[in-house]
Amino acid sequence: MIDSRNPMKDRVAIAGASTTGFTARNTARSQTSLAAEASIDVLRLCGLRASDIDGICGSWPSAAVMQSTLGIPEITWSGNPLIPVVDHVAIAAAAVHSGLCNTVLVYHAAYRQAWNTSSALKDPYRRIATAGLSDPQPGPETMASSTGYTGWAARYMHEFNVPKEHFGLVAINDRSNAARNPAAAIRTPMSMQDYMNARMIRSPLSLLDMDIAVDGADAFVVTTAERAADMPLPPVLIQAAALGQRAKNEEDQTTSLREHGQQVVIEALKRKSDFWIDDIDVYFPYDGFTPITLNWIENAGWCAPGEAGAFLQSHWVEEEQRVLIDGRIPVNSHGGSLSEGATQGSGHIREAVHQLQGRAGDRQVDGARRALITAGGFFFNAQGLTLHRA
Repeated sequence: MIDSRNPMKDRVAIAGASTTGFTARNTARSQTSLAAEASIDVLRLCGLRASDIDGICGSWPSAAVMQSTLGIPEITWSGNPLIPVVDHVAIAAAAVHSGLCNTVLVYHAAYRQAWNTSSALKDPYRRIATAGLSDPQPGPETMASSTGYTGWAARYMHEFNVPKEHFGLVAINDRSNAARNPAAAIRTPMSMQDYMNARMIRSPLSLLDMDIAVDGADAFVVTTAERAADMPLPPVLIQAAALGQRAKNEEDQTTSLREHGQQVVIEALKRKSDFWIDDIDVYFPYDGFTPITLNWIENAGWCAPGEAGAFLQSHWVEEEQRVLIDGRIPVNSHGGSLSEGATQGSGHIREAVHQLQGRAGDRQVDGARRALITAGGFFFNAQGLTLHRA
């Protein structure tokens, strides 16, 4: 049952967002140092001291480590949720609204771990033997974990009779947007020929269909709308959040492309929000794999199932090699997971906040006031946010 009850609507705000920027190579930095850098910067932007924080929320490193690292004297709430990072913002907002705390530091450090180095991932037997890679261990011929997206990508192409080039539009759009983003890991231009010639990883998805492992971090301050109004930057109000799952949410058990977590998120956001796609200024569909993006576009209501590629083509700006919906709404204006880097959604949220606060630099959309973020994939991790400037 999905209802419209939303007592938290517009009562909690994101007061600021910061990033270290992202690097698609192993750096000499630790995950903690990256998270700390972004956190210190967002506290400075919001005019806060460590002692003003009474809630901490992040996945890696732990909240306990971050509290000690930053010298936060006391907290009354902490959370270590699973990714994507909409989960972090949602539970932080709920904690603020409930009174468990007043001001939460939300952080996320993306990091190039040993399990995603290319030499190990090229060896199917080593993949099986890698502890913690997934549970159950995927093996070379199952649909567990991220491998499931290759199966559903093939299903998408077959069911709707669309070419692989439709996936390529997502990748090219991201790369063109990343060229305007100094924080992005990869900013070099990409053509459709580049995309089609990319090394195949597991058919039909190639290297350029998959997000980029990076070092870097984002951080946010989440607090009451009233307190955010007294801080230096314009508050970004959280109108609605949704974390959606269907009963069969495993990669190999999902019923169909028409029945998974994305549809739950969309229905919940539409019922709980005062605006939808006709009223937004920036859109952020998740792009950990290119077919995820096409599905989000369709499920959000921009077009019918199977028509997302044609929709992107109809809104394509040839001279800029990117999408502007109706000539004005960019899609993943920061470059997304495919070009800024695999931030597990923190980059999408940060860019939305920057756009709504007028801090997006060369990417800034004039008069941006409303944003839709549809993060995560099909299965257990579909998530969404509607945000607007106060």
